[in-house]
Amino acid sequence: MASLGSSELILNPDGSIYHLNLLPEDISPIIITVGDPGRVSQVSQYFDSIEIQNTKREFVTHTGYYAGKRITVLSTGIGTDNIDIVFNELDALANIDFQTRHIKDKKTRLNIIRVGTSGSIQADIPVDSFLMSTSGIGFDGLLHFYESGHVRNQSFEKALNDYLGWDRHNIHPYVVDGDPELIEIFRSNRIRYGITGTNSGFYGPQGRSLRLQTKIPDFNEKLAEFSYRNQHVTNLEMETAAMYGLARMLGHRAISLNVILANRATMEFSKKGRLSIDGLIKYTLDTIAQNSLV
Repeated sequence: MASLGSSELILNPDGSIYHLNLLPEDISPIIITVGDPGRVSQVSQYFDSIEIQNTKREFVTHTGYYAGKRITVLSTGIGTDNIDIVFNELDALANIDFQTRHIKDKKTRLNIIRVGTSGSIQADIPVDSFLMSTSGIGFDGLLHFYESGHVRNQSFEKALNDYLGWDRHNIHPYVVDGDPELIEIFRSNRIRYGITGTNSGFYGPQGRSLRLQTKIPDFNEKLAEFSYRNQHVTNLEMETAAMYGLARMLGHRAISLNVILANRATMEFSKKGRLSIDGLIKYTLDTIAQNSLV
């Protein structure tokens, strides 16, 4: 197989991957992703030690140890376009030899846990609760640029698209399930299960209207009424479906854990968001410490 060209696998002068500015040895197979660069230190403050601290653009990385486990925490920024960069470059760090520019024969499987924030579209899911995404619905279109049919839940997709009828709006959602092994590891009576909608924006694509009129004014209500095998769409955010799709295609495991900061149905917003996020961070770290992920 030919080596990867310099325009495809782009490396910085120091040999690090282009956007993340990381070397292969800088990451652990256990990776916590957060959207907000400021939340990286909110996670790593609990590490027993930190060996790597790196910043480039919105991508802040800390790698260190918690209860004997080497963990990387990385900010992705907002949106599935950033997830496309982060997941492809994380995989390159793990599975491409940067010296020869060849894909390695023996692959390393990464375990990627998103600790993020989200808004509920169901009135009975309160703000400050924790929710684990069993599936992600992508309204963004990223996976349509990849040969992704083998990783998507196509029966779920068909049921959803038949129900929504949004083809006339050029909206063609894809659906990918979370990793069943990680779902089992992070199972707890502290965390609800839910189906998460991943949107291409924060305002119109999530049914918010400030000065601009949205094309689908009942976007949230329509989604909230849909059910698939007795499961409902519970919340909206901007990364999960792309994470699940890229992870499955690349042979990695991914799970998305959410703090519900807003309830769109009841028009509430958390008054103690940072404290709630801190609680989910501690839960995530302790779960990693107590289980064998690699």
